[in-house]
Order: sequence, then structure tokens, then C-alpha cells
Amino acid sequence: MSRLGVIGGTGALDLFEPVESGNSSTRWGAPSAEPVRVDLGAMEAWFLARHGRPHRIPPHRIDYRANIAALKALGVRHVIALNAVGAVSPDLPAGALVLPDQLIDYTWGRVHTFSDDAEAPLEHIEFADPFAGPTRRGLLAAAAAADIELVDGGCYGATQGPRLETAAEVARLAADGCTLVGMTAMPEAALAREAGLDYASLCVVANPGAGLQADPISIDEIHRVLQRAMERVAAVLRRFSPGLLA
Repeated sequence: MSRLGVIGGTGALDLFEPVESGNSSTRWGAPSAEPVRVDLGAMEAWFLARHGRPHRIPPHRIDYRANIAALKALGVRHVIALNAVGAVSPDLPAGALVLPDQLIDYTWGRVHTFSDDAEAPLEHIEFADPFAGPTRRGLLAAAAAADIELVDGGCYGATQGPRLETAAEVARLAADGCTLVGMTAMPEAALAREAGLDYASLCVVANPGAGLQADPISIDEIHRVLQRAMERVAAVLRRFSPGLLA
């Protein structure tokens, strides 16, 4: 049976009931939280809380290597990353679900490769299309089967966080071609590629980016939007099946 990994951040901690816990020991230390097996029906799936359980680890302090390594050790070969993001494009309303196909990395100081010491061979991964693969195609098919609207395509700008962006930074992201802004897709996506895992990002637009609305961004409203949107995310994931990975 194909094994699926789901990495969830803000808003996703209580998406599914855990069935069992997995081994969380890796060469790079402990992951953010113990992976837990969850029931998705057609697939054996392991959920990993990116920011820990409870939600406590800021984006720049996440041990992305340990998280990816822990899922790989459990036999995971396909990873769906759930990312809460801001909209850079004014065409994306709060609550929209988006499958980006590109990204730009604005982060700094994060450990971004497994090729970091004498024990790991140096690898130059091909990364032109960071989210391309059967997992992304499977998500599109699952959303169609669930009759859930999913925006196909977009560019994720990965910023350092944990603060939100300034209006000028969002304007710069737009000028660079980004349509979404988040804090956790990198180095997670690149590490998954290094580890040989097929990785796709399913983004939930939590708010318009700074400068795209007159009122200040409300953290409480972000949580309300995410809570409502997660019902649709769960519906898509429940339609995901091994047959969609062909």
C-alpha cells in the first residue's frame, strides 16, 4: 500500500483522529512532534504537526530535516504539505485552496540540505518544478472528485517569519511574480526532493497580504478562516487514493 505523509501547520492539528504513534528518532534529532497514523480510508497516512503539538515552534526554528527523515523512515513516499498562506494576488480571496506550482525562497539561515557533513554525499537536486509529480496531480483529481474548488497554479514566496510581511514586502513579492506568501515551504520542499519523496503543497489562503485591504490583518480572523477551510481540505484528502498516484 502507498504510504502518504501529511505535514500540517496552523489550523491543521485536529484535522484527523490519530490511530497510533510512530517512531520519532532520526539522525538529525527529534521531529517537531511524533508522527501519528491517521485514517484516510484508501491510504495509509501519517500526519506530522510541523510546529509541534501544541503549536509552539516558529518557522525558522523547525527542524525540517528531522521532519522529512521521520516520515521517510515510516515508509512514506508521497507528502502533502498543508500551508496557511497570505494572498499576494488580489484575485485570491480568504479561504481559497491553491495548489502552487512554483516558489521563490526569501528565507535565510535555515539548514536547507541533508548534504551538510562528511557522512552525507553532496547532491545537487533538480528543482526547476518544485511541486511537480503524481502527488500534485492526485490532489487535483481528488478535489474534482470531492467537488471542491482548487486553484491550479501559483507562486509561493517563502519568507522568514514569524512576523507577517510589510506592505512594501508584499508589493515586492508581487513584482517578483509571487501570488502567495508563507513561511514554511522552504526548505521543506527541497529536503523532500533530496530524500526522494514526491511533495506537493496544498495552500489555504488565510488573509489578504499586507497592503491589499484597508484594515489591519487580524490573527483571530485568520484562525476563523482556517477553521472553516479545513473542512474542505479534509474532504479533498479523504478522496486521495493510491489510484491517483499513477
